[in-house]
Amino acid sequence: MTIPVLPCVSMPETLAFYGALGFEVTHQQTKPNVYAATRRGEVHLHFMGLKKLDPREAYSTCLVIVPEVEHLHETFAEGLRRAYGKLPTAGLPRISRMKKGQSRFTVVDVAGNSVIFIKRDAPDDHDEGAAGSRPDSHLGRALRAAARLRDFKNDDEAAARVLDVALARSEPAAPIERARALAARLEIAVALGEEARARPLRAELDELPLSGEERAEIRLQLEAVDALAPSQG
Repeated sequence: MTIPVLPCVSMPETLAFYGALGFEVTHQQTKPNVYAATRRGEVHLHFMGLKKLDPREAYSTCLVIVPEVEHLHETFAEGLRRAYGKLPTAGLPRISRMKKGQSRFTVVDVAGNSVIFIKRDAPDDHDEGAAGSRPDSHLGRALRAAARLRDFKNDDEAAARVLDVALARSEPAAPIERARALAARLEIAVALGEEARARPLRAELDELPLSGEERAEIRLQLEAVDALAPSQG
């Protein structure tokens, strides 16, 4: 067994955060060093005090391989809503948003540590957000770049810029591919509170000539978008 030891500034705040995720404290000490051990099922995370740590500049990261991620994300999200009154998807702490079929998500704790939960046997592919799009098209490339920025770097602003540039180009594209890009940009607009940007995106999506099957695909994405705003409180 390998157990990561992550730095923290305030041990009480760190333990409260992980307590909201369902971790139990199995050991805690203040002398000779500030240290604590936590556990949730088979997942063990330990923490050490580091007073000079700046959470905004922290880069400690660990990967946690788990049997599944969708239900786990829902459980974590529910615990964070209870603890913080909303789902924290920006700032510190935060949890990355989750799309159906996604194989991983990231939790960033109060000290800036990133803990990435990955489904066991998941493909080594960071392009999940562009499933179904042609990899050689400009929209397909943009969707893949935006997915990496949004889901793995937690950089919604950069992902939005990539999609905005691609959507503004006049190159021809299949309606469903443009719909996927519009839906991805709409999700980011809602997450960022860009109401003025979200309205025309939604309007264009509604007007695209999609088949029934294609419309059903996009409807699933839109249901996640509609649920995002109230979940953030």
